[in-house]
Amino acid sequence: MGALDYLSDLCDCSSVRETRQLHKLKKHKQLQMCDIVDQTVEIKVKMDCEGCERMVRKAMEGMKGVSQVLIEPKLNKLTVVGYVDPKKVLYRVKQRTGKRPVMWPYVPYDEIPHPYAPGVYDRKAPPGYVRNASENPQLSNLARASSTEVKYTTAFSDDNPNACMIM
Repeated sequence: MGALDYLSDLCDCSSVRETRQLHKLKKHKQLQMCDIVDQTVEIKVKMDCEGCERMVRKAMEGMKGVSQVLIEPKLNKLTVVGYVDPKKVLYRVKQRTGKRPVMWPYVPYDEIPHPYAPGVYDRKAPPGYVRNASENPQLSNLARASSTEVKYTTAFSDDNPNACMIM
């Protein structure tokens, strides 16, 4: 009788189903325990035509963890939202499309105190954007205003109550 019970357990389909469900639960827990959180990854990829857009979109939509793909062709910008690793997104775009993606190097010019300082202003940047000076310490020193600059600009400022009234 013990041998028949053993053989019936081996042939039972419900045990296979249960092991598959356990396997799925383990995978789900691994994804939850992983240090990757829901984030937005912005990438600069050159896209010349609608075919390039379609190729990049297909490459990203097929990736695990991606919940939303936004493409701005005029800015050559790809935005991926989801549970993804930025390095893996870059690698995937490079492998699937053959293009050279880089992390989005620009920030809105409102966020930088001196957007037209040398090293921060970039003529190739999309309208309304400048280079991110906080990433490079040499650029951030150039983008910072000197004390004499601040003194002269605040002397004629409308916000300063003690400013010169000649203007």
